[in-house]
Amino acid sequence: MDFTLKRMYIFNELVKRYWNGKINSAEDLEELAVSIRDKYGFSNKEMPFIKDHIRIAMGIDPRGDQPFTDELEHVKKSGPVSLPVIARIDGPCEYCQEEDCACPKYETGIYRRTREAVIEDNKCLNCGECVTRCDFGALADKIEFLPVINLLKGGGAPVFAAAAPAIAGQFGDNVSMGQLRTAFKTMGFTDMVEVAMFADILTIKEAIEFNHLVTTEEDFFLTSCCCPVWFNMVKKNYHEMYKHMSPSVSPMIASGRILKKLYPDSKVVFIAPCIAKKAEFKEPDVAGAIDFVINFRELKEIFDALNIEPEKLPSDDIDHASLGGRLYARTGGVSFSVKTVVNRLEPKRVIKLKARKVDGAKKCRDILEQLNSGQHVDANFIEGMGCIGGCVGGPRTIIEREQGKEKVNEFGEESYILTPFDNGNVIKIMEQLGVDSLDKMMDNEEVARLLTRG
Repeated sequence: MDFTLKRMYIFNELVKRYWNGKINSAEDLEELAVSIRDKYGFSNKEMPFIKDHIRIAMGIDPRGDQPFTDELEHVKKSGPVSLPVIARIDGPCEYCQEEDCACPKYETGIYRRTREAVIEDNKCLNCGECVTRCDFGALADKIEFLPVINLLKGGGAPVFAAAAPAIAGQFGDNVSMGQLRTAFKTMGFTDMVEVAMFADILTIKEAIEFNHLVTTEEDFFLTSCCCPVWFNMVKKNYHEMYKHMSPSVSPMIASGRILKKLYPDSKVVFIAPCIAKKAEFKEPDVAGAIDFVINFRELKEIFDALNIEPEKLPSDDIDHASLGGRLYARTGGVSFSVKTVVNRLEPKRVIKLKARKVDGAKKCRDILEQLNSGQHVDANFIEGMGCIGGCVGGPRTIIEREQGKEKVNEFGEESYILTPFDNGNVIKIMEQLGVDSLDKMMDNEEVARLLTRG
């Protein structure tokens, strides 16, 4: 059994017991560790591995073979897990034959193994590729679902699931977005909202910015939407390029900020295709927008642990987003969407939006090196995605990248909303925030604050 499967089995058992009120003490956690050992054929030597992965599944740092003590108290605080979200586990590296396992995003020494895994946090992009490529489980991303259980069972404040656009098709060909909404409500969420709707809002913002900032043939604009890996790569390594980057928050952050503005005291849980989002929402200039992040693979285990079968549930269908907003999930989607609005705002614009779409760390670095060295790039709108294929290629997706792209395209084409400018949901939200014309929304100080980093 490979490491990922072992880890998900541990998480599944933990969720099942915690949800049903069967974990109330350190002794219960010890019994869980023994039960997992016996049920899934682990050896006694793997008990530290089991205990550490129980802790990581609780959102807590590893402690090796130490007895369980105050772990449940940490969970009861119901706060987001601490940085770094990727934890290192003692032991597995000694079984690895690799002399040098460099960070797969940079192919340099940012993550390097000698006797143990080492992460240089000031350079780490939080992409999570090192986690998915480590065959021995020396690295793992913390999971923060147990505090969400406390929220869902505690009553009181509304809890929203904000689903990334890449979720389309991830849970089976026969599972609709409406059935996923019902599944979330079955768990106790107030509702599930498409983050693609907030992508529509940011599309309008970036189109307005493009029209203001790109006025000559030499000007260019770097989008900051969607991908924290792309954003961190620019911010940490290409300081001259950073000034060309939009100050927009990601659709994830916009969803949290706007939902909390419209529903004070609410909690927002983002459903992600990757690991990087677990670090993004903890950044100081966007902190407070999102409360927790759960990825697609974790959600699959949660549904299984709670005996929720989305394909058997009634469909609660609501059209939240446009074609363009839903296409944010794959490479080129941001460029497509922003271009439709740029053309809508200024149909006779002399300098047309000419996009360059790059995906994967190598291509992202290559385009930034070109721009940084002053080389000509035949484009004025640069869209970067850290994963090949965009979010549909994220390390925590369930289906293959090409299938994910196909499902996102299909779901986008199903929308009755042609462009972000035609989205009645966006118009209604802006009206609630005091905006009466979408092309003037950035003149509203409150809206500008909600959609801008800082």
